Parts: sequence; C-alpha cells; structure tokens
Amino acid sequence: MIRRVSTTSSLSATAFGSFMKWSFKSSHFHGESLDSSVSPLLIPGVHVFHCPDVVGIVAKLSDCIAAKGGNILGYDVFVPENKNVFYSRSEFIFDPVKWPRRQMGEDFETIARKFNAMSSVVRVPSLDPKYKIALLLSKQDHCLVEMLHKWQDGKLPVDITCVISNHERAPNTHIMRFLQRHGISYHYLPTTDQNKIEEEILELVKDTDFIVLARYMQVLSGNFLKGYGKDVINIHHGLLPSFKGRSPAKQAFDAGVKLIGATTHFVTEELDSGPIIEQMVERVSHRDNLRSFVQKSEDLEKKCLMKAIKSYCELRVLPYGTHKTVVF
Repeated sequence: MIRRVSTTSSLSATAFGSFMKWSFKSSHFHGESLDSSVSPLLIPGVHVFHCPDVVGIVAKLSDCIAAKGGNILGYDVFVPENKNVFYSRSEFIFDPVKWPRRQMGEDFETIARKFNAMSSVVRVPSLDPKYKIALLLSKQDHCLVEMLHKWQDGKLPVDITCVISNHERAPNTHIMRFLQRHGISYHYLPTTDQNKIEEEILELVKDTDFIVLARYMQVLSGNFLKGYGKDVINIHHGLLPSFKGRSPAKQAFDAGVKLIGATTHFVTEELDSGPIIEQMVERVSHRDNLRSFVQKSEDLEKKCLMKAIKSYCELRVLPYGTHKTVVF
C-alpha cells in the first residue's frame, strides 16, 4: 500500500552503509530551501522521519508541531507495499521564540524514541549551518563551473571548502581566478595506477559533510569510503547501466542512440552501482553531430548533479532498502 499526503492548506500542526547516516540524535542540519519571507516572525523548518510503520505516526508528528504553534505547509508520506516501514517529510513554519531550536530537536527526538526511528532529522535553514563539501574532478570542468556559478548566485546551499583534482590547471584560467577570488583552495594531486593519493585526499576532506565527484575519473577504493564514513555523490555520464570506459558520448554517438541521459548516485564499493538520486534524459537524432551530442550530454550532467545536490541538502533523499532511495 502506498500512502501519500500532500497539503497546501494551513494545518495547525559511502559505502551504502553510511548512506544518509542521520539519526534522531542529530540536532543541527544544513542547507537552505524554504522561503523565510512568509512572516517576519515565523521561519521555516523541515523534518524527515523514517521508522517502522505503525498507526499514529502522522498524528503524533503533527501534534508536536501544532502544540508549539507551528503551521504545516506541506506533508509527504510513503509506505511501501508489503513492507513495514514508514517515511515522511514535513515543511512547516514556526516562531523560534515560542519553539527554540534546541527544544525542537529534543521534541522530535522524543518521538523518534517512541517509534524506534531509524532516522529523524530536523533542519532550520536560517539557523543551522550549511553543509561543508569538497569537490573532486579530473580534466573536464563543466560540472565544476556550473556548481561554482550556482554557489556564487546563492542557489547552491553549501559551503565549498576545497576543490581537488588529479589534473593541473594554469593559474590564469577562469576557474583558478574564481577560486582564488572566493578563497576556495585548489589542490592538485596527481594520481597513478599504483597510487591514488587517497590518504592525502582523506586529510583534505576530513571536516566536510559530504563529497561531490564532479566528473572525477578515478575509482575510490573501499578503504577510502570506509575511512571517510560519509556520503559521496557522483555524476555519471549516462542512464545506469550504460556505456562504460572512455569517451562514453562518442560510444553512444557511434551506436546511434536516440536518448542520452545522466545519473547522479551515491558511491559504493561496487562501481556505478550506488543508490540513484536523480536521472535525466534528452532526445538526440541523426541530425546531431558529435559536437552537439557532447554539448547536450554535458548540459544534462550539470542539471542532474545540481538537482540531486539540492534535493540532498533539502532533506528530500532517504535510504529505501539496500539499493534504492526515496526522493520526496
């Protein structure tokens, strides 16, 4: 049985083992998504919940918000057919004077204990810190450029701590000047088949909340994923499974495909097999040459990666079983 509740009316009320490792003990979460201009006194919050399915969960969560004078703006629920598991995501507004941030965390923690929740996370964009992320890339930089520009425009709710690449870039390039201007460090770490420089990368990313592989053409080992212990998000050049190896766009072009795609997924030890967050497609035809084909492919990758990161930061992504995700 699938249940979905959606309302716009005012209601009173890394390995995959590390994938979305959130618990109800968390009291601070990151990112920005909701519009805080609804009221000068009210600010938005988001809460996601994942627990065994029993009667009364929605009522208890709604009562928690309503009891503190909060107003639910949207509520999504998913209960998979023939599975005793419950997922929900609520968006609400509240008065932080009447419901202090710390008290809010404690209130949701109490409910999480009551229902033996696997995950209960609350985030208040205007009060909580943003995610700290590191970007890894190789030679291609279209995804990096897109992310930097979105970040500069305030459309990417993260703090970029550093950029790491196994390809050197000249200091007078647009990217290097941008990074220097905004105080984002760039680390050139050349890799070989025998040395992937993973210890050095781990040291640079140890204080981040998650990593984005923005076209990083190196395979991260299981030891790296375990050592990092947090989520790693990758953009893949196609709908998985797809053309593998070098020049995937040329492979698809030579094969005469009619649809091209991009996939954003979590990184696991099994190559290109992590849980999928987002996928996008675009039609191509015999009229496309290799140049237009590649351009369409790169545009898809940028859009797909940006949407996935935004969904992640807005707490829209939850683990579903071993290999899937729920994306509200």
